[in-house]
Amino acid sequence: MQGKDFLCYNNAEFNPKKFSLVKECMAVLRGKTILVGVSGGIAAYKIPNLVSMLVKQHANVHVLLSRHAAEFIPPIPFEALTGNRCLVDTFERTQPPEIHHVTLAKKADLMIIAPASADIIGKLACGIADDMLTSTVLPCRCPILFAPAMNDRMYQNPIVQDNMAKLRQYGFIQIDAVTGHLACGDDGPGKMPDPEILYQYIERELAAPKDMKGLRVLVTAGATQEALDPVRYITNHSSGKMGYAIAKAAMLRGAEVVLVSGRTALKPPSFVQVEPVVSAADMFEAVTRLAPQQDIIIKAAAVADYTPAEVASEKMKKKDGELSIPLKRTQDILAWLGEHRQPGQFLCGFSMETENMLENSRKKLAKKKIDLIAANNLKVEGAGFQGDTNVLTLISEKEERPLPLMTKEQAAMALLDTILEMRE
Repeated sequence: MQGKDFLCYNNAEFNPKKFSLVKECMAVLRGKTILVGVSGGIAAYKIPNLVSMLVKQHANVHVLLSRHAAEFIPPIPFEALTGNRCLVDTFERTQPPEIHHVTLAKKADLMIIAPASADIIGKLACGIADDMLTSTVLPCRCPILFAPAMNDRMYQNPIVQDNMAKLRQYGFIQIDAVTGHLACGDDGPGKMPDPEILYQYIERELAAPKDMKGLRVLVTAGATQEALDPVRYITNHSSGKMGYAIAKAAMLRGAEVVLVSGRTALKPPSFVQVEPVVSAADMFEAVTRLAPQQDIIIKAAAVADYTPAEVASEKMKKKDGELSIPLKRTQDILAWLGEHRQPGQFLCGFSMETENMLENSRKKLAKKKIDLIAANNLKVEGAGFQGDTNVLTLISEKEERPLPLMTKEQAAMALLDTILEMRE
C-alpha cells in the first residue's frame, strides 16, 4: 500500500467496512519479508527474541547463519519460530532446487545482520561472498542494517572503524553498539543493543510509506504542571499518549520530528528529538523558539489555561478555614502560532470538550486562525485522557470528518493522512 491507500480515512465519508484495513495496517510488518543474518558472536543468543517480535507483527522472516554463528545457536529454534528453513550452507540442496541466496535477496524488503562481527563486517566491506550469509547480502537491493558486536578493543580498532565507515558509504545502515559489560569481562563500547532497539530500527524502515520525508513536524504532548509551592502543583489528567502516538507516526512516515513534552510516564519514541518542559511558560518558550523552522505543528498537549499568580518559596502549611489561590492567565500558545504563522506552515490544534463539541471547536478554529482542529468529547466512551483509544472529529473550515473509535496509534495515522491531504 502506498500513499493514500495506506489508511482508509482519506474520504470525507468514512466507510466503516474498510476499518478492517486499519486493523491490518496496525500489524505494521504484515506481508514484509525480512532477512535476519546472524554472524558468530555471543550476542547471537539475543536474536531469537528479535525474530519472535518480527513474527508477531506477521513478517515473513528468514534467518541465515554464518558457520561460526551455528556454533553459538543452532538452526532449530529459528525454524520453529519462523516456519522457514534456516540456511547455513550456500550449496544446501532443497526440493525443488533453488539458488537460495539470490531468491531470498529478490524477495527481501529488508535485511539486518545482528550481531555483525568484525569478521563479517570486514568481508562485506571487501565484497567477499564465501558463505550463505555474505552471498545473500551482495545481491540485496533492499535496506541493509548491521549491528556491530565485539570486544571493545576490536570495535575501536581503526581497521574495523574504516570497514564500518565503508559499509555506511555503500548505503548500509549502522545500528551503533552501546557501552556495557562485554562477554570477555571488559566494560566498554561494542555491546549489541537489545532486541527491542533492533526492532525499532526495522520498524522505522518498513512500518509506513515515507510520504512525510523532508517535512519538519513539531508535536506538543502531555500536561503542564503549574507550581503552587516547592511541593504542590496544578495539572490535569492528560497522559500524553495521543501526542506521543502522533510524534511516532510522523517519524515512521519519514518526517523530522521534535516532541515538546510535558512530564509523562511514557517512554519517548525513538528517532524523535524530545524537548522536555514542565510549565505552560516552559512550553510557550520551547514552541515559539522552534516554530519558525517547522512545516507542520500539531498541538496535542493539555496546557494549563491558568497558573498561580504567586508561587510560594516554602511549603504552604495547612491552616483552619478555606484557602483561596489567585490565578492568572497563561500565554496562549495556539493563538500565538496563528498570529505568527510562517508561509506554508500548517497548524493543527486539539479541542477537548464536555458539551457543544462541534460549536466550541469551530469557534476555536476561527479564533486561533489555524487549519484543523482534532476534537473529542470527554463524555464519549473510549475518548479522552489516559486511555489507549480515542474518538476524534477532524474539523476544518470546509468540513467535519468524524472518525470511529480507534487506538491512538490509528487515530494519529488518520490525522496525518488528513493533514497531508489538506496540504496538497
